[in-house]
Amino acid sequence: MRRDITGDMAEGIGTTDRATEQTSDGGTGQATDGGTGQATDGATRQTGPRPHRRYWRAGFLRGGIELRHLVRNPKEMSGHLVNVVVALLLAGYISDKVPGTHVPMAHLTLAGFAAYLLFQIGLVNLPQILVTEREEGALLRLRATPGGIPAYLVAKSLMVVAMALGTLVVLLGAAALLVDGPLPHGPGGWLTLLWVSALGLLAVVPLGAAIGAVLPNPREALALIMLPAMGLLITSGAMFPLTQLPVVVQKIASVFPLKWMAQGLRSALLPDAARAAEPAGSWELPTVALILTAWAALGFLLAVPLLRRAARRESGSRLTERHRKAGLGGARTA
Repeated sequence: MRRDITGDMAEGIGTTDRATEQTSDGGTGQATDGGTGQATDGATRQTGPRPHRRYWRAGFLRGGIELRHLVRNPKEMSGHLVNVVVALLLAGYISDKVPGTHVPMAHLTLAGFAAYLLFQIGLVNLPQILVTEREEGALLRLRATPGGIPAYLVAKSLMVVAMALGTLVVLLGAAALLVDGPLPHGPGGWLTLLWVSALGLLAVVPLGAAIGAVLPNPREALALIMLPAMGLLITSGAMFPLTQLPVVVQKIASVFPLKWMAQGLRSALLPDAARAAEPAGSWELPTVALILTAWAALGFLLAVPLLRRAARRESGSRLTERHRKAGLGGARTA
């Protein structure tokens, strides 16, 4: 499936390039003498699309194809819906109140789980996708396509954002209908939900891309990133009030983006009375924005050079060697 998508993207970029060349050649053939060539070159530059526009166009084309494949694949869709079902079961089971408030603990859990789903898609699922497609040779094929790597990153970003926001909408909608889950109160709450979700994705998606660029293989990817992610789920106040954890754990959790994503979503979904359960007694939205922005900047600084390095190092011999080792490992396991 992914090879077909890669081929479609390569064909789309190549078609755009050929159209530009035909336009350029046709114009040059009509006027090649004297100063007419300069005018023709100017017309060619105006007629032919700029390279980065072609890459964006091909990236959106590839992203749309991948989203259609995802929606039509029940197995992949069920993997994302399982998390929603788990969150709903937890919310239906919890009946306590947030300490010191009349806010249901189930609402706090749903808000924290919504943040974790965004975190997981960007920092767990994306690296697995990148490593798997690298092992299948997608990265090597894209190196031979003009603008293939930029278009590939655009497509993956589009798919991850659509996947994350779709999962968030399904979770909040199902929770509101089935377990009386929380929804934002007024336009301010919806606006907070929007910018915290967007900034949270910006904070974790580049990090996920950077991790995917250095992970050795798909078999080790899940083990290397899933355990730390589950640890952050427990220690970041996503499942229960952070004030119930030791102060040292609170300080460690405050370094990572999940804690601030969960706190920002709680401010959008829970009433102001729930602030009593926060360590600072307030939502600290300026701090949320500052720390998530810092993580986003760090992620971009890491992702770009690591992805370029991974693309430069990729070759047919390396791909063949990895497949040989994977085959030997599978034979020993059998």
